[in-house]
Amino acid sequence: MLLKLNLNDPRPLHEQVAGAIRRAIAEGSYPPGSRLPPARDLAGALGINANTVLRALRELRDEGVLEFRRGRGVTVMHQADHRSALLERIRGLLREAERYGYRREDVIKMIGELT
Repeated sequence: MLLKLNLNDPRPLHEQVAGAIRRAIAEGSYPPGSRLPPARDLAGALGINANTVLRALRELRDEGVLEFRRGRGVTVMHQADHRSALLERIRGLLREAERYGYRREDVIKMIGELT
């Protein structure tokens, strides 16, 4: 996995790592059922603390993108590629809405008006 972080990005490192993993899954680098490299390996390749990578992995687990299995490592969940891509697009929408002065709640209300 070739992940890159933008040091000029104002987002916290764990969010950047999670975003990079989401993109790798959405682009097919890690299909459902595949294993990710260990957190220490990812951290070493990125030059960041392993706890930062673990925080990103836990975030993705909580979103239902990754699954932690004792003795088997971290694997990509089935349907994670679609969910991951959609979550990334939603985050982009929220960032853009924020630039225009809208809050998360405003965007949710707008979406509710569409359905």
